[in-house]
Amino acid sequence: MSELNWGLIAPIIILQLLLAVIGLISLAKAEVESVRGPKWLWVIIIVFGSIIGSICYFTIGRKAY
Repeated sequence: MSELNWGLIAPIIILQLLLAVIGLISLAKAEVESVRGPKWLWVIIIVFGSIIGSICYFTIGRKAY
């Protein structure tokens, strides 16, 4: 059995956690009117959607003014 190459995996894990934390903070500070859809749904998408969930929130979930 081969060992995992943590030099390649660690940056992806750090990026995923960083995007999730920034996304959740942004969502918590956002007004209800500035978010597309219910906030509780975006929390679920960000937490369980991995990197894709956070990216979807930043690209689709926030309304541009």
